[in-house]
Amino acid sequence: MSIVGMTGFGRAEGEHAGQRWIWEVKSVNGRGLDLKLRLPPGLDAIEQPARAAAAKLFKRGSLQASLTLTRDPSAAASTRVDMDLVARLLEAGEPLIKAKSVRRPRWDGVLALRGVVVSEDQADSNEETRAASEAALLAGFEHALSLLAEARASEGRMLASVLGELRDKMEGLIARARLSAATAPAAALERIKTRLAALSPDVQLDPQRLAQEAALAASRADVAEELDRLAAHAGELRTLMTSNEPAGRRLDFLGQELTREANTLCSKSADLELTRIGLDLKAVVDQIKEQAANVE
Repeated sequence: MSIVGMTGFGRAEGEHAGQRWIWEVKSVNGRGLDLKLRLPPGLDAIEQPARAAAAKLFKRGSLQASLTLTRDPSAAASTRVDMDLVARLLEAGEPLIKAKSVRRPRWDGVLALRGVVVSEDQADSNEETRAASEAALLAGFEHALSLLAEARASEGRMLASVLGELRDKMEGLIARARLSAATAPAAALERIKTRLAALSPDVQLDPQRLAQEAALAASRADVAEELDRLAAHAGELRTLMTSNEPAGRRLDFLGQELTREANTLCSKSADLELTRIGLDLKAVVDQIKEQAANVE
């Protein structure tokens, strides 16, 4: 089934090498696919793989994903001061100090510089260790995405049920409209007779001329093509709901076409009952468009 929603939430958590991670991903409606990632510093390398994983699962929706990292206190690594870096920084700044361009730095200021205080696990980490950590985080993200996909699929089942009811209602209105339109020529003839008779009781009606006027009026009010197109669109809606491809964009276009045909039906109608059916059709089409806006 191709009816999948765009609203949902997924949460996954786990632990790797003494570091606990929590992924939270939520999704709302969107015309395209837009992923906003909030990552802790130093994890830029996983951004592109994360985006690729989201694009593999989803075609539309506005996604927000955040990663929270905490370290087990018992596994916390010790820290050390990189004295070689401190010496190089002080040596580089000595000419400025002698020229009185800057003041001699305080020790707390030196410690605040990036890279001066080094975590032992950071110092000892190698490419293999970082790769393993990033792989664990990406696996957690993919799990959160799968939970989000399940939530969106659940919404899709609800949307499919609602769209199915609206489709059946629309097809019933189209059938009623065909029956009402079939009586249009006779109804047009009666209206012309009534109007001419109201002008003067002495007016002689030419049956042939009367038939011509009735035929012209019926031609102007002919809605057979509009009803055929509405029926075809209803069939397309049924097909979209059972295909294996995402239906959201095609449903958006289909809603526009349904609106156009329903408006034309109402504008051409010269019969009160047919006009009422056309207005009911417009209301159903608006509901279909409203639900289609939630479909991926």
